[in-house]
Parts: sequence; structure tokens; C-alpha cells
Amino acid sequence: MTVPKTPVISLDCAEPETLARFYAGLLDAEVRPGPTQDEVEVVGADGVRLAFRRDPGFAPPSWPRPEGSLQAHLRIRVAAADLDEAEREAVSLGARPLGTDDEDGPRPVRLLSDPAGHSFALTAADPAAGPGPLGG
Repeated sequence: MTVPKTPVISLDCAEPETLARFYAGLLDAEVRPGPTQDEVEVVGADGVRLAFRRDPGFAPPSWPRPEGSLQAHLRIRVAAADLDEAEREAVSLGARPLGTDDEDGPRPVRLLSDPAGHSFALTAADPAAGPGPLGG
């Protein structure tokens, strides 16, 4: 018999309630209390779960890192036709663009940071892959 498990990605931050509201708005999800007073969770209708844990000594991750690593980060897939709108929505909720591509033409990946400084990417969904988490 396999024990049921629920994977939860957890991000440390100084203000978990604020960060949870950001991601709930971005992902059209619900904010819920976490298992401790220092944790808050965001749960999406499609089962995606994120947790935010209070760390009084939190320092935002550095990006870009000299060795080119993005560290752990979230990839949020959206339809290619909705990528510009998704980026505008994220910025209106408090995200900050991390990089711009000076090349002409479409940019299939948009790098941003959340209000606490964690990097995440909005990426154009691959239509051949079919629907996946977060609709892409």
C-alpha cells in the first residue's frame, strides 16, 4: 500500500501572508492557513500547492548569479498568446522583471521576481505537450 503524499513547494520569506496573496492573485488560487503560525499556503483549483514560511532573517536570493544558475524557481506555463498579458498581470500584482531580451520578436520566457525576491518564469506552453499544471 502506498501512503498518499501531497508535494508542496515552500518558499522562505519575511512576510508569508503578503507573498501568499501575490501568488494567489497570480495563479487564481486560494490562501489558506498553514500547519504552523509561521506558514501560509496557496492552493489552486488544479491541485497546485505552494507554502510560504516566515524566516525573520530572510535575504532574497541573488539573481543573476555569476555562475548562471537560477537556483530553485517556479515555471508558470501560459498559452503563448497570453504571455504578454500574464506578464502585465504579474507586474501589476508586484512582480519585478529581471531580464529583458533585446532581440526582436516574441520572447517565450519572461523572468521575474516575486515581491520577496524569488525568481520565477512565465513560459509559453508547448501546445504539443497538451494541458498541464496551471493550464499549460
